[in-house]
Amino acid sequence: MDDGMEEGEGESSSPPKGFGGHAAHDVHDIKDEIFFKLVEMGHEEVASNPDLRDHLDAHFNRLPPSYQLDVNLDKAEDVLLHRRILTEAKDPDKRPVFHVRFMKLDDSNLDPRKSAEEIEDGSYLTEALSVRRDSIYIPIHEIIFSTLDKPKLLSQLSALLSDLGLNIREAHVFSTTDGYSLDVFVVDGWPVEDADGLQKEIEIAIVNYEGSLCGSTHSSGTEKILAVQPKIGEWEIDRRLLKMGENIASGSSGDLFRGSYMGEEVAIKVLRSEHLNEAIRVEFAQEILILSEVQHRNVVRFIGASAKPPQFCIVTEYMSGGSLHDFLHKVNNVLELPLILKFALDVCQGMNYLHQNNIIHRDLKTANLLMDKNHVVKVADFGVARFQNEQGIMTAETGTYRWMAPEIINHLPYDQKADVFSFAIVLWELTTSKIPYEDLTPLQAALGVRQGVRPELSENAHPVLVDLMKRCWEADPVKRPSFAEIIVELEELLKQVTEERGQVERNEAEEL
Repeated sequence: MDDGMEEGEGESSSPPKGFGGHAAHDVHDIKDEIFFKLVEMGHEEVASNPDLRDHLDAHFNRLPPSYQLDVNLDKAEDVLLHRRILTEAKDPDKRPVFHVRFMKLDDSNLDPRKSAEEIEDGSYLTEALSVRRDSIYIPIHEIIFSTLDKPKLLSQLSALLSDLGLNIREAHVFSTTDGYSLDVFVVDGWPVEDADGLQKEIEIAIVNYEGSLCGSTHSSGTEKILAVQPKIGEWEIDRRLLKMGENIASGSSGDLFRGSYMGEEVAIKVLRSEHLNEAIRVEFAQEILILSEVQHRNVVRFIGASAKPPQFCIVTEYMSGGSLHDFLHKVNNVLELPLILKFALDVCQGMNYLHQNNIIHRDLKTANLLMDKNHVVKVADFGVARFQNEQGIMTAETGTYRWMAPEIINHLPYDQKADVFSFAIVLWELTTSKIPYEDLTPLQAALGVRQGVRPELSENAHPVLVDLMKRCWEADPVKRPSFAEIIVELEELLKQVTEERGQVERNEAEEL
């Protein structure tokens, strides 16, 4: 389960400057200022909609506070545009809703040697426009997007824009309280001032995504639920014996509770009733199916589930040591090499077992690696895990941006080697005790990975681990080692480190 808000949700990939690049105003009065600005402009909607002020309040209230920081008062009519786009997105036949417009010519590359007079009299502009093929002026467009919100939508959108040759300069990403997205991208890369042409290209690109951007679920969803229903029934718990305790974490579609079942301390993942659409139920059924098939020292133990209304839940062993993420980043632990190797081996043993059983985890990260009371690390959270299909083609934009393999970001076919890439980022975390790409937003990190960016390697890391990380995060999945191969390397290094430390201790004892 996600530990908190889904990454990328309600985030902006650049400091809040206001749509269009102007400074943002204070939050407390922006709603009133927008309304009075529209009145001052004599905007037609002020006269035609007597309830406009209430509608504006409702619009702002369904969006996160960061939206108010990004609003540009000088372009108050943009708020009406955003509201209209969100309204259109409620119609399944119109989703996804795109709106493209030309913003400006970027003149940041104007020759600084030209005098102000030359620029002002227009002669230089004429010259510059005549040689636009040299990119002296770069057309900047804005793309506003809305559909049903879902995990990893941002990655899918960024991939779509990148495939069109567009460079994302700014991205302002918001999730409404009623489950819709409002995403504003400022891009270059479209060579002419042609919003209509770009709009048509985006519409064509959307078709190639086979409707997944509309936010609808696949028609086979119900069939998938029915197919695994008998298996779920085998693991149905006796709800009378399940005791709920404290809420210990919250995610995008549910909550995690501590509790007990038949005298054993357990963790209870409960789906929120308002999120029980077909897609969530398919994911729920898939997670139970996978958990019921696996049993390993380094995989969290499945106890049972309840798939009957009114409450859907999954019950697993309680991991009192918490997550590796919290162990590293909330306690600020800096790990010694033997402990790094011990944790890494635990992860690899669990992942190797999953891969041997034809399972791809698809969201391997320190938040999904839990410890028991003896600090044994176990792989957890199989919400997006899948059995590898025969063709090796899997759903794109799955995982968490900072740990996501480039082939998933790029919407290419992928296999179990995507998990190996994620492990490389986990191993980097273990050696540095830092958040991957901590100075970048999730979107910036994803775009960087597409372009070959990787976390900066520590000078203090063991050279064997540095070499292993480099091979595990290779852009070409074929060049990455398997978990079985990684285990051999880590065990050899642990043996070497243990022998060296033992020799040092013996030398010190002899000196005494």
